[in-house]
Amino acid sequence: MGERDRALCEIAEKVSHDAARVSESDWDELRRLGLDDEAVLEVTHVVGLFNYLTRLADGLGVLLDEGTRTASETGVALQRR
Repeated sequence: MGERDRALCEIAEKVSHDAARVSESDWDELRRLGLDDEAVLEVTHVVGLFNYLTRLADGLGVLLDEGTRTASETGVALQRR
């Protein structure tokens, strides 16, 4: 995993687990790695949406279909038909 991917994972984790404590300085590393304000906003949106969708699915008890579960367990991507 590269430096930029690692920084993205770190901010995604903080936004997911402690969003109220994210500060401007938390984004400094990503800015140093080339992200601008638009990219910072996009990262925040993507993390927020994934958190929302996961909570929605968990709250409704949504279960994965067999193909998706197998792909998740094996790491082999689903194939389009």
